Amino acid sequence: MRRATALAAVALAAALSLAGCSSDSDDGAAPASLPVSTTGAPSTSPTSAPLAGQFARPTPLPPTVTCAYPPSAQAVRPVSPPPTANISTQGIATVTLDTSVGDIGLNLDRALAPCTVNSMVSLSTQGYFDDTPCHRLVTSGIYVLQCGDPTGKGNGGPGYVYANEYPTDLYQANDPALSTSVNYPRGTVAMANTGKPSSNGSQFFLVYQDSPLPPTYTVVGSISEPGLATLDKVAAGGDDGSISAGGGAPKTTVTIEKATAS
Repeated sequence: MRRATALAAVALAAALSLAGCSSDSDDGAAPASLPVSTTGAPSTSPTSAPLAGQFARPTPLPPTVTCAYPPSAQAVRPVSPPPTANISTQGIATVTLDTSVGDIGLNLDRALAPCTVNSMVSLSTQGYFDDTPCHRLVTSGIYVLQCGDPTGKGNGGPGYVYANEYPTDLYQANDPALSTSVNYPRGTVAMANTGKPSSNGSQFFLVYQDSPLPPTYTVVGSISEPGLATLDKVAAGGDDGSISAGGGAPKTTVTIEKATAS
């Protein structure tokens, strides 16, 4: 059985799983901040807090990279994996989510997460996100809307997985800082995962208010100001509390009617 794609949050001394069915406690440590542009590679968890859209790697990636998208569980909707060779790390890809409550523009930064952007653009181009619900809203502790599963159940994916990128790849695999919450600021677009390495798929979350989370969720870009206004409207409607790990379906139904990449 597929594990539900999860987004674990450390908030109010509880870790909320954004698609799972359980919660875990933590040590209540105060949240740190996401890393920003510095000189040299960080030896410990950085402490400067950026605004959404102002993330930067300490050391730029090469102009192109090779990505890997190995198969996983069966895709919930027919889709081909993205290309893997000579993937650009330059520029911004724009994805517009035409939703039932208004457009949400996403600015996806290849310099941060080229393989993630490559996948998001590929899925958008293939119509994978079209006519899909945003299935989870969390309005306490963390503040996010989760989308990207065509089934609307929180456990669906595109039939392939891939590794975390920024900020996770700035840390050593055994760095205890990976278990300490950092600030994912309002306006961040990031990827949900199962909590296991290389478990990204199609599900993503949109942060409408600063949220403390471990740095184990790939930051892929930022949300447009009109998109944030749309998210604020959804958040104001609240959630139905149907997910035991926290949050539930948004009371203001959000359907991605079409995703367009450019």
